[in-house]
Amino acid sequence: MRSRATAYPIWNRFLPAPASRLPLREQLVSFLRKGVADGTLKAGVRLPASRVLAQELKLSRITVSGAYEQLIAEGFLEARQGSGTYVVVPSGHEATLPALSASRRRRKPGSERARRLIGLDSMSLAHADWPLTPGLPALDAFPYALWGRLEGRFWRRRPPPDLSYGDPQGFLPLREALAEYLGAARGVVCRPQHIVITPGAQAAISIAAIALTDIGDRVWVENPGYDAAHRSLALSGAKIVGVNVDAEGLNVREGRKRAPDARLAMVSPSHQYPLGGTMSLERRLALLQWANEADAFVIEDDYDSEFRYEGISKPALKALDGGNGRVVYIGTLSKLLVPGLRLGFMVAPDDLVDSLRTVRTSADYRVPSPLQATAAEFIGNGHLGAHIRRVRTLYTERRAALLAAIKSEGDGLLSVSTATAGLHLLAELPNHCDDQSIAAAAREKRIGVTPLSGYFVETPRKKQQGLLMGFGNTPARSMRGTIRMLRGLLSMK
Repeated sequence: MRSRATAYPIWNRFLPAPASRLPLREQLVSFLRKGVADGTLKAGVRLPASRVLAQELKLSRITVSGAYEQLIAEGFLEARQGSGTYVVVPSGHEATLPALSASRRRRKPGSERARRLIGLDSMSLAHADWPLTPGLPALDAFPYALWGRLEGRFWRRRPPPDLSYGDPQGFLPLREALAEYLGAARGVVCRPQHIVITPGAQAAISIAAIALTDIGDRVWVENPGYDAAHRSLALSGAKIVGVNVDAEGLNVREGRKRAPDARLAMVSPSHQYPLGGTMSLERRLALLQWANEADAFVIEDDYDSEFRYEGISKPALKALDGGNGRVVYIGTLSKLLVPGLRLGFMVAPDDLVDSLRTVRTSADYRVPSPLQATAAEFIGNGHLGAHIRRVRTLYTERRAALLAAIKSEGDGLLSVSTATAGLHLLAELPNHCDDQSIAAAAREKRIGVTPLSGYFVETPRKKQQGLLMGFGNTPARSMRGTIRMLRGLLSMK
């Protein structure tokens, strides 16, 4: 004969986990609470006596009684004298708690806006130990010992004010160090009060998008362009308008035709991602002219312009902005040092700083004070400049090794049109190739290339197939063998 407990199939689903940090009583409480909330245990149902349920679940009666008592105190159950323990019936309701309707259960999780962004995410594909992974600097060249000494110095000082919430705009000594560095290295003349510290460039883009646009505003983005930036802009509620990129950079004339009233343009003029080109002076001036006429703004993503191997490095677009106040410059230490630090910054015109600071604080895009203090010393004492000079030599060697490997092992299937700057290059593929399937096959071989077609927000007029290859974190000695493996994959397609 079945016990009364087995009359309720729900008990068969309770699986106690002795190794859990939660006591068995708490596990049972959580199980019963969920059953009441989701309607599995319907309102008005009588529960088995504690002795019967304890026998059925092989628990002590004290454990079950304690769980019942807690749920009675919380209002999920009620004890009726001489009758038993029942699931509570809410006042004024039928003696059944409605379960979720079938249509509600079938509803897809998350917002429609978030679901539209599901797909290729280059940041999540960045495996540090896979060769040719784009977006990674030389992790083996990070000055671990020096950074550790500088951070230890902060903790030895034990400054209580620096461990509070801190300045909502960022640690002042860090902003002072960045202002001096940017003026010398990128031609961006600014004061510390123009700088807002953020947890990486991605957060800076999100902050700027919220501060500068309203929901539904149209925004120009490079097509192809940095996919993570597209996601940040879309999540802010902006309407993305893909503007094609050619050898001179973003086509401003096309942008004017497609969305003359756009509120914002997102560009990477010094080293376009992913194509690798540099925006011409003519296009830069045209972009600034449009922004002035349209009362719009430009986000300049200057993510790795310090690394140039041919020609003269051009100053940032922000350097041309003058007193117009149209450009919000975004920089990061992710490519200069390591991505794991999550340290970025914005340089903004006077009249935008308050809005950016408010969004940054409201969304809690704060950066830990010890990290900011360490970075301030690292930059201010000249260590950043020395590190850049050191790794530039390393990247020159790794870039040359990759280009040589493509030439000797690519067998005519890979061609590189530009690789004058940055930490990655674009290897173009023949039109009959499918870069998505090739990249997927490469990942099965633990090669970190990503497909060019994944960076388009709109289908281009002319089919473009290619593979992004990062050389920053790939030793020169492994280039030839890796390209040989890729060539084998291409030969099979």
